Amino acid sequence: MHGKIAYGNANARDMLSLKNSVSKLPELKNVLSDAKTTMLREIYENLDELKDVHELIEKSIIEEPGITITEGNIIKKGYNEEVDKLKEASTNGKVWLVELEAKEKEETGIKNLKIGFNKVFGYYIEVTKSNLNLVPERYIRKQTLTNGERFITEELKELEDTILGSEGKLVDLEYKLFLEIREKISKEIPRIQKTAEVISMLDVLCSFAEVAEDLNYTMPIVDNSGEIKIEEGRHPVIEKMLNSGNFVPNDTYMNKDSDRLSIITGPNMAGKSTYMRQVALITLMAQIGSFVPARYAKIGVVDKIFTRVGASDDLSMGQSTFMVEMMEVANILKEATSNSLVILDEIGRGTSTYDGLSIAWAVATFMADKEKCGAKTLFATHYHELTKLEDKIEGVKNYSVAVKEKGEDIIFLRKIVKGGTDESYGIHVARLAGVPKEVLKNAKDILKSLERKSMLGEKNMEKAEKTGSAGQLDMYNYKLAEIAHELDKINVNELTPIDAMNLLVKLKESAS
Repeated sequence: MHGKIAYGNANARDMLSLKNSVSKLPELKNVLSDAKTTMLREIYENLDELKDVHELIEKSIIEEPGITITEGNIIKKGYNEEVDKLKEASTNGKVWLVELEAKEKEETGIKNLKIGFNKVFGYYIEVTKSNLNLVPERYIRKQTLTNGERFITEELKELEDTILGSEGKLVDLEYKLFLEIREKISKEIPRIQKTAEVISMLDVLCSFAEVAEDLNYTMPIVDNSGEIKIEEGRHPVIEKMLNSGNFVPNDTYMNKDSDRLSIITGPNMAGKSTYMRQVALITLMAQIGSFVPARYAKIGVVDKIFTRVGASDDLSMGQSTFMVEMMEVANILKEATSNSLVILDEIGRGTSTYDGLSIAWAVATFMADKEKCGAKTLFATHYHELTKLEDKIEGVKNYSVAVKEKGEDIIFLRKIVKGGTDESYGIHVARLAGVPKEVLKNAKDILKSLERKSMLGEKNMEKAEKTGSAGQLDMYNYKLAEIAHELDKINVNELTPIDAMNLLVKLKESAS
């Protein structure tokens, strides 16, 4: 509103809206008068009631003004003496017209005679054709119509000058006075803005209080300890979407030393993303002064919250989903500090399995390194291999989403528990989604085949570690698994000797 006033765009109805808003300020200030807290006392002291602004609009602008400010019908009676006189002349003029019409009917005997007005000819006396013989000589012809004629008289002309003159003057004067009123109020914009800022702060505090009361939030402890400790934390949005008592709360503990990076594994739909987001939201809510959805929360202040949870293609810029993901990850790696909170969801899934795992492993290692970053990080992943980081890097802890198996069925318990998992349950989720049984059976067969290849790679990796050559068979070396996969596709019965030799050469090159 103050923007419209400052730029000279406010009309009379905008002024009334401002008046109606300002009219609530005295009552609001009275409510705040008993406040004891420092912040509310400051709000009370800084709350300008703007009584002069309210008074000016109240005495100058009528309650139902016109939409435009150039057509009159703005200024209230009693605000300006000249406006009152012109309005009286305009009102009396209409009475005079009614009296003149009655007088002309009586003198001429023309019972259907009427006085009208249009913007081209002004005021006129209209007589039908059947009564033209009764028109007196003092009538001056103005316009001929199909069904009659229009006339003026000297008396009507004088009356027109009086009425139209007063109406024109009135419109011009009302416009001039409105501009003056708007200019006076525009000089008070700094006060209006200050009051608006105070009201907005009070509005936020009231919203915080109402939500905390209605949804059973708790007051967090906010300090510089560097710890994030949440007991029975909940997602503020998801819990509202579920029926009362259906949301499963979770605990969280993170610090700058022993619990910097949490690797979270578990199937899709189990609640990993919800859990991570609720930690970020609870941290954010605590730092903006809100109560939080938890039984207990201690939040060590973080300098930034970074998230990498899903990406959208930017085809117009030629950027794929994976490119967007990597750009976001790059920004986090550059900007995050040991005081930051980082949420990473499924890093590397936009590319091939081996590339993705390599990137996820390297990112997790960088984030956990105190010298390079050391930010408190929640890292959800499908790469179960990352759980090995707990034994390799200090400060890394494994967590997973609890799942209960019942025959071929699975139940997501939505509970975050300590320890990693090597189960993905992807085929179970596919079945829940309605994928046909034939496809599911084929998926199980393929999975068993791939697991055999994976076991071959793991056995060689263990052997290499014992002999001291683990550097060539670490987490990034899946060549044995790839070779096994190629061999599995060969139909020996159809293979010629020359084909066999060529294949052997190819496999040897890929292994080197």
